[in-house]
Amino acid sequence: MRECALTRETKPVGDLIRFVVGPDEVIVPDTDAKADGRGVWISLGESQVAQAAKKNAFAKSLKEKVLLPDDLAGLTRLRLQQRLLAALQMSRKAGQLLTGATKVKAAIEAGEVIALLTATDAAEDGRNKMLTSLRGYQRAAAESGREGIVVPHLELLSAEQMGLALGVENVIHAALTQGAAAQSALARAERLARYIAN
Repeated sequence: MRECALTRETKPVGDLIRFVVGPDEVIVPDTDAKADGRGVWISLGESQVAQAAKKNAFAKSLKEKVLLPDDLAGLTRLRLQQRLLAALQMSRKAGQLLTGATKVKAAIEAGEVIALLTATDAAEDGRNKMLTSLRGYQRAAAESGREGIVVPHLELLSAEQMGLALGVENVIHAALTQGAAAQSALARAERLARYIAN
């Protein structure tokens, strides 16, 4: 549990993001909360980070003068995206990430998918086909007595971003399958989604 320097609420670490003083007294996001030094915790959300920067919450919390990047909220979002992309690369190396509409659709229908990733710039018809398959699988699971199976659908990265990270040209549809690497990628994806939403 840590206290948000902006709202003064005490929250679990998973609901916050840590910042530290980097070189030259500049505040930087510590997205994995592992960097040395005194940290400042802010509620996990792009608008909260922007507000904390505007209200000088970092200097007040540390009781020292610090410098802020021009767009700390945007930089934090970028760092969270980079951590997700690195986790997706690890998932692919571990054989726990599929790309391409045909493979992803087959994996959904086989019940092997723990998360569906769609590019933010995907065409509407392709997105709808994939979501129809996902809803069909969840409905079939519920009808066979396996209630509560929820496969998150996340749209966080562009086709180009996913393609560059995975070494495949323009990834539109990707799926995480069972395994530790995929679970780690899903956790990072959900963290980024929460940051963007708040």
